[in-house]
Amino acid sequence: MTHAPQIKVPATYMRGGTSKGVFFRLQDLPEAARVPGEARDKLLLRVIGSPDPYQKQTDGMGGATSSTSKTVILAAPTQPDHDVDYLFGQVSIDKPFVDWSGNCGNLTAAVGAFAINGGFVAKERIPENGICTVRIWQANIRKTIVAHVPITNGEVQETGDFELDGVTFPAAEVQIEFMDPADGEGAMFPTGNVVDDLDVPGVGTLKATMINAGIPTIFINAEDIGYKGTELQDDINSDPKALEMFETIRAHGAVKMGLIQDISEAANRQHTPKVAFVAKPVDYVASSGKQITASDIDVLVRALSMGKLHHAMMGTAAVAIATASAVPGTLVNLAAGGGDRTHVTFGHPSGTLRVGAEAKEVNGQWTATKAIMSRSARILMEGWVRVPGDSFPG
Repeated sequence: MTHAPQIKVPATYMRGGTSKGVFFRLQDLPEAARVPGEARDKLLLRVIGSPDPYQKQTDGMGGATSSTSKTVILAAPTQPDHDVDYLFGQVSIDKPFVDWSGNCGNLTAAVGAFAINGGFVAKERIPENGICTVRIWQANIRKTIVAHVPITNGEVQETGDFELDGVTFPAAEVQIEFMDPADGEGAMFPTGNVVDDLDVPGVGTLKATMINAGIPTIFINAEDIGYKGTELQDDINSDPKALEMFETIRAHGAVKMGLIQDISEAANRQHTPKVAFVAKPVDYVASSGKQITASDIDVLVRALSMGKLHHAMMGTAAVAIATASAVPGTLVNLAAGGGDRTHVTFGHPSGTLRVGAEAKEVNGQWTATKAIMSRSARILMEGWVRVPGDSFPG
């Protein structure tokens, strides 16, 4: 029996924020994978090493966590006054599907650099020294993101002294602006309320803030589900009953937000919505051993991604946190002390993060104008990924 040889696909492996992913230019993909569909999904699954019943992704580029099972495709802009289209695919670890329902805020920090290096940004717009403003069209959620990428001697500056909790080594700071960050179509608060009673069978009726900003997110109070808000990954991820509870909350919240029609659909929409729990500030020790004091932060937040507690914070969820904190009366705002605020510093399992947001009420509806945060990014490897030639239909 003969087997198809491996094919080579140009790719770049990058860290963006606290995530890692495999980046492609659309024109470099095999022809069958240049359009959405089965060929593209199967190619990306094989690149990452999924589906893997061992949940290790040993035979692929994935790192067996939601933060490292990611793919990005960049293409020429389809919208005027933009430099590049950014499409994000969250690859399931143990199931054969790629979730295209949302953005990755962390990898957004790497999109700007990749767009410059990949020839998407006009040369006359790249300064010899200074900041290059990259205008990104986020194709999953159809929103504009602006990345401010440092340039030294005409090239992307990757090294620096900016420290990001959740990333071991310092790098150059990249400021990201999420413009009009309410996700997709419809209201920022899809139920019309800043706080709802969410009925969850087997759990109870929970107070919940359900928001579409950055990424659809369900916020609940830590104390209502028996937590303190200081938990680290192992406290949650080693507890199957806890994970089942959070997935049940997520599924019922998704229905209430109008993202799915029936809870059975949640299994095929793992990337969105997210579930997070909040609490008032207290002292705790981060996963690195760093001491975080209550005076360092405004609020404690822990968030789940792809069924597991995230080791730090998803960039898109940080947008949701910032936006919710800016709206009086949300659970995030109340846990942070209430009132009007334009920025928030929150504590997560790896440390702290400061994010800014602007929100306003117009005709009884809340809307967000922008959210701002700083991340960093770095090329880890570039060249080609190889996949067996028969791993996707051509």
